[in-house]
Amino acid sequence: MTGVRVMPRSSAAADDAGPYPIGLLTILVTVAMLFSAFTAALLVRRTGADWAPIVWPPLVWANTGVILLSSWALERARAAARTNALRDISPRLAAAAALGLLFLAGQFVLWRTLGARGVFLASGPHASFVYMLSAVHGAHVLGGIAALVWTFGRARAGAYTAARHAGLTHTAIYWHFVGVVWLWVFALLSTL
Repeated sequence: MTGVRVMPRSSAAADDAGPYPIGLLTILVTVAMLFSAFTAALLVRRTGADWAPIVWPPLVWANTGVILLSSWALERARAAARTNALRDISPRLAAAAALGLLFLAGQFVLWRTLGARGVFLASGPHASFVYMLSAVHGAHVLGGIAALVWTFGRARAGAYTAARHAGLTHTAIYWHFVGVVWLWVFALLSTL
């Protein structure tokens, strides 16, 4: 009997192939559209007579630094994969995830600080946007932390090398995107 022989995929091909790039692109476009819609709504709404800007507590600057440090730690993990410094990948991924959790904790403290100042979700349109945008962003950070934890598990299992690290790269792209979205949200809400 003649026929076509199907060769099993190698682990390298499994890491680099598949629907992951398309799925990642779909997620990034969806999130970009969501935050673009929020931006448009904010820009239209701020023209109202009841728009009263709030002042960010200084903590928000530290929290912004934390998310940037998290991206740096993740880039160090990618560099370790590219140079086959395999022992260094997992600790750097763990650092990125821990800094992501610290960012979320900082957001919670930020909300508590705003509440102590008498600024609540219903305090006005600007306050509503601050709470809403930071909450929606926080949900995406939580998703990124889940991806970092998954990537950490794969790194511990030896899935990444200099030749095979697409999963790590996809996680990094999402994480950096979430960081850029935070910079956008912070800049947008700080300038109004």
